[in-house]
Amino acid sequence: MEKNKLKNLEEYKIRKVEVRDAGKMIMYLNKISTESDNLTFGEGEMSITLKAEIKFIEKSLKSNNQYFVLAEYNGEIIGNLSFSSGIKPRNRHQGEFGVSVLKKYWGNGVGYVLISGLIKWAREDKIITKINLQVKSDNNKGIELYERMGFEKEGLIKRGFLIDGKYYDLYHMGLIIE
Repeated sequence: MEKNKLKNLEEYKIRKVEVRDAGKMIMYLNKISTESDNLTFGEGEMSITLKAEIKFIEKSLKSNNQYFVLAEYNGEIIGNLSFSSGIKPRNRHQGEFGVSVLKKYWGNGVGYVLISGLIKWAREDKIITKINLQVKSDNNKGIELYERMGFEKEGLIKRGFLIDGKYYDLYHMGLIIE
């Protein structure tokens, strides 16, 4: 478990997700779905069951090339990062992550800390040599963060998102782990 500080100097921790977090994770995902259009799901679109979330957590805990952590403050999940990679020999060296932080905690560096942990894990893991992500092309703060951390734009996915009848392009970004 890693301790970090918010801008108000209060401590929060980053830790591996546990099976007992499944119910809290579902509540967290439902909450963040109302706070941003930068996610792959919107309000009311996260229909995961407790059983499915438990299975997802168990699978990630058993795998040596998946990474799933959360940021916790006073017992509340305030952010999370999940990285999944391929299972076949040809693609198990690379994968994609999603990261999110409750809006109330934006600007506190929580996303940066979560992504830094993923990069550190990948470097130590020796299996993962490429980390990928997709980001809405108009998410300037996200793109700036990813580029600051060494990710590069590798391509444009046209019409990657459809939100309220409007299409949005996505950038595919990647980071080589050496």
